[in-house]
Amino acid sequence: MNRPLRVLAWLTAGLLAALPATAQDWLIRNATVHTADRAGTLPGTDVLIRNGRIAAIGRDLPAGQAQVIDAGGRPLTPALFGGITDIGVEEVSGESSTVDAALALGANAADMRVRPEFDVSLAYNPDSVLVPVARIEGIGWTLLSAGSRPGGSLIGGQGGVVRLDGSLDATGPRALFITLGGDGANLSGSSRAAQWMLLDQLRDEARGKIAQESQFALLTPAGRATLSRYFNGQGRVMVRVQRASDILRTLRWAQSNGLSIALVGASEGWKVAPQIAAAKVPVFVDALANLPADFDELGATLDNAARLHAAGVQVAFYLSDDASHNARKIRQVAGNAVAHGLPWEAALAGLTRIPAEVLGVDGQVGARIAPGQRADLVLWSGDPLDVASVAERVWLDGKPVPMRSRQTELRDRYLHPDTGLPRAYPSPAH
Repeated sequence: MNRPLRVLAWLTAGLLAALPATAQDWLIRNATVHTADRAGTLPGTDVLIRNGRIAAIGRDLPAGQAQVIDAGGRPLTPALFGGITDIGVEEVSGESSTVDAALALGANAADMRVRPEFDVSLAYNPDSVLVPVARIEGIGWTLLSAGSRPGGSLIGGQGGVVRLDGSLDATGPRALFITLGGDGANLSGSSRAAQWMLLDQLRDEARGKIAQESQFALLTPAGRATLSRYFNGQGRVMVRVQRASDILRTLRWAQSNGLSIALVGASEGWKVAPQIAAAKVPVFVDALANLPADFDELGATLDNAARLHAAGVQVAFYLSDDASHNARKIRQVAGNAVAHGLPWEAALAGLTRIPAEVLGVDGQVGARIAPGQRADLVLWSGDPLDVASVAERVWLDGKPVPMRSRQTELRDRYLHPDTGLPRAYPSPAH
């Protein structure tokens, strides 16, 4: 097969994998229903799906015209949150033309222009190969990240919540991303102390206290309008920060300026867990972080999530390493947190209900199993927080998701018995 035909076949396969099946009513019978809601876990329970919504939950529900699936007692959960990723805005991390996740406008801090109006979700591609790869692993939605890199600024821009349903209109509320501490030092004159000076200036610009024509101004008119919304509490600000002392400064600064923040990372969050809880600030943690990866994370520990939860902090999860291509590992992150003291139900909530509430999409994504909620559901072979379990069936808006991806197609192709044809050719059976 020549190169143009191979490319066409690859694109066609991706498009077909993204198309949901026809909607119909379903009755999932005899499941262990993990509601991620007040009802908790309901063994031997039926879930009726009608018109893309959960119509009823109970035992011995009448099927009517619904197609019946016998779960055989297996776990049923809401579709999972995939963490903070670049799914759909990054295809091949080593190929810059396929990466749209970060904005770089200058070569050094002196050239820095802060552009909070930058919205990475405008580059989202629902036909990305990574979408079905994540979806067949039980992941129904994610938060697109607006990252920073050399030449950028400590305010990376805006990301957005995205449903992985293959639709062209999949993006939900935006969130602003800020990087502080050691990770942001190269974006603020090589000093974390300068970050607070710059943030105070940006606040003053957004509030009109510094003239747009000032030679020291860092924001465009659009940037001022965008930042002003967040300073008025209209939208969540995701702050990447790790060190305990930086976390405390972040909490105080956010409170004094009326920002609605969530912490991302917070490897040393357990050290200041009572203060985080008192500020009612949620935390997105990577429960696999247990080594001092840098001087900001000397206190990293596997029981960070458990300690934060015990203090009363809302805990959700994310992956700090290659999150886009390995979003499936988000279950391992939550499972590790359980192994180190986090209650199982709290871990499931950290993959479903809690991130939905924090990001303002509870009801827009099926993050709970309750009547009236969107039927975004996953039937698992076993404990969903055990990496030995797999997603057997996935529904988004009550539509069964084709359990195919570029990876499964490659697996099936090259595990197929030898047909006598060169490996570049499709099997005659296909």
